[in-house]
Amino acid sequence: MKFPIALIALIAVTHNASALGPNATATDKQAIQRTVLDYIESQHQVQPEMMARGLDPDLVKRTYWLNEQGREFILETNYADMIHLAGTYNQNGDRFPANPKVDINILDIDQRVASVKLTVNDWIDYMHLYKNQDQQWKIINVLWQFHENERQRN
Repeated sequence: MKFPIALIALIAVTHNASALGPNATATDKQAIQRTVLDYIESQHQVQPEMMARGLDPDLVKRTYWLNEQGREFILETNYADMIHLAGTYNQNGDRFPANPKVDINILDIDQRVASVKLTVNDWIDYMHLYKNQDQQWKIINVLWQFHENERQRN
């Protein structure tokens, strides 16, 4: 599924100017936005190579989850899991609405680290990114949850 041009115009990118460090540049903000878009668009478009572009190989994505017995545990996803997810999750084109919500809120940038909140139709992701030695922004940590907490279970 390709993103309609109109949708790209609807993507909301917000930030609190006072929360952005003095070294945050417009280039950094654009690169962070592109990295987060790679993360979510790769799931919409079934493009694992796009997902790989924005993730650090040591990525850890976590959420709380309930097992069959109703006991909470921390569910972890890694780089390989996310690449696989991007290649399979929306394979039938039915996991996202025709015009998916994508709201990127850059919470803070300080030199080579950033915090971002991504809100989409079904869940939110709090992300930590860093700028590597090649000047590429990479997602290293994600903490997420569904908007509907009762979905956080097996």
